[in-house]
Amino acid sequence: MGKTPERRWVAESTREFIRAARQTPGYTFFDWLHGYIYARWPFFYIGVAIGTHPLAKRFSPLANRIIRLFSRKNRHNGKFIEKESEARKGWTIADTYHGKVLPLDSARQLISVKEDVCLKDLENVIPYPRARDLILQQPNHIVALDCPCRAGREHPCLPLDVCLIVGEPFASFVHEHHPQRSRWVSQEEAVKILEDEHARGHVHHAFFKDAMLLRYFAICNCCACCCGAMQAHQQNIPMLSASGYIAQVDTTLCQGCRQCENSCQFGAIFYPDGTLIDVKRCMGCGVCESICPAGAISLGRLPEKGDPLEIFTLMEQAAKHR
Repeated sequence: MGKTPERRWVAESTREFIRAARQTPGYTFFDWLHGYIYARWPFFYIGVAIGTHPLAKRFSPLANRIIRLFSRKNRHNGKFIEKESEARKGWTIADTYHGKVLPLDSARQLISVKEDVCLKDLENVIPYPRARDLILQQPNHIVALDCPCRAGREHPCLPLDVCLIVGEPFASFVHEHHPQRSRWVSQEEAVKILEDEHARGHVHHAFFKDAMLLRYFAICNCCACCCGAMQAHQQNIPMLSASGYIAQVDTTLCQGCRQCENSCQFGAIFYPDGTLIDVKRCMGCGVCESICPAGAISLGRLPEKGDPLEIFTLMEQAAKHR
């Protein structure tokens, strides 16, 4: 009694998502619809995208048509244009959904922010024309979600609940619609998840998506055997951006145990005549640095790999330019 139809039928988290969408410049109704579908049914959406869902073959043609429809939309004036190539000029599908590799310390920083943040147009950090804003509202609102990529695999890496949805309106939306597959965690618990995943040799990525309000919304802990984005990266679809660092080997300390070679998720370490780092393949995740028993590996900055996503440094730089 007294409830409006909106309150009766639309979840509170959905209303918050709608409000945030209306306040986001350049974010269209089609972006919101795409984002709603993605966050409301992520296991189906990602399962179809990576081909693990039982209905993938049946729904893939429909999904491709929907993606083409979104892609054909002119992002500047809200009208449809005839040629998809014109809509895509200057950006690719990877520009709409991509991850920034984070060494463990950078991931810890990002998950530990205590205040709202608004950092826009981080082109040197997130080298894509779309979805490169880092906006955090209520950053201590974090939900650990079962990883949709792992959940769809026959023999997934465990545990499943390692996708960290960060800030609002995303965290509340995901938990309200997936209460059986997600849980609220504190920032300290989220850091523990990062550290445990790092110890397992998995890579942290900060994910950005155009349909998720054109910005950062999650940290995923990824493995090449399960992660759809990492497998796309292996197929030369540039969905992942390097951390800004590269692994460096002190050959005088190296014991030749090859643990780094066996643990590298990007296949960037080789032992033909000593330890070699493939600069092009190395994403600077830091897994090899942590796993080396001799302390022979360190991370060094490489400007060609872009700037690191080090949130506290970026916040300080932004404060100086105000």
